[in-house]
Amino acid sequence: MAKIAKRMQKVSEGVDRNKHYPLGEAVSLIKERAVAKFDETIEVSMNLGVDPRHADQMVRGVVNLPNGTGRTVRVGVFARGDKADEARAAGADVVGAEDLVEIVQAGNIDFDRCIATPDMMPLVGRLGKVLGPRGMMPNPKVGTVTMDVAAAVNASKGGAVEFRVEKAGIVHAGIGKASFGADKIEENIRAFADAVIKAKPAGAKGNYVKRVAISSTMGPGVKIDPATLSVA
Repeated sequence: MAKIAKRMQKVSEGVDRNKHYPLGEAVSLIKERAVAKFDETIEVSMNLGVDPRHADQMVRGVVNLPNGTGRTVRVGVFARGDKADEARAAGADVVGAEDLVEIVQAGNIDFDRCIATPDMMPLVGRLGKVLGPRGMMPNPKVGTVTMDVAAAVNASKGGAVEFRVEKAGIVHAGIGKASFGADKIEENIRAFADAVIKAKPAGAKGNYVKRVAISSTMGPGVKIDPATLSVA
């Protein structure tokens, strides 16, 4: 059996691994134990009653967190002409067309989130093998293929978080920093959970939200009572 590090044993003291805590209490426990020398990211994980192998049970979407993520996001935009100028004015970090395609194909990806205008998708489609595995391929379903590039850039910079269910039926995302006030973390968690619930696919049967937990980068996981998230 693997030994638990002394640091993890210490920060895990007082946390009942089998208990499902009310959201407010869970957030307090996580914040108290986020004692690393850097501002730890707070993550939420939701175990859903879906089988992503079936197309009608895929869960995917985007949510604008009311208090942002606390993370600086670099945004790349594939656009030409006026739309390229619009993206730059909105604060996009990297903007281009064929030139940016070549840069990305060479493996130089200097952005965290990718946006494209619809006319650029035939070109951007060539980058599927590069951007796809990183979860960065533009998609109209999550608002990253759009003519309103300014709004998309602002959303990305302001705290938009994409989510997509994994093979095991789990959706997770960073929803803030340990330095955030407890109320802000709670608001972000509720917003994320609400978005996931609204993205419930038609093919999902039975209990949709099975388990919810939060953790910090270096801290223990704390289970949340789904009822305190207004999760049905």
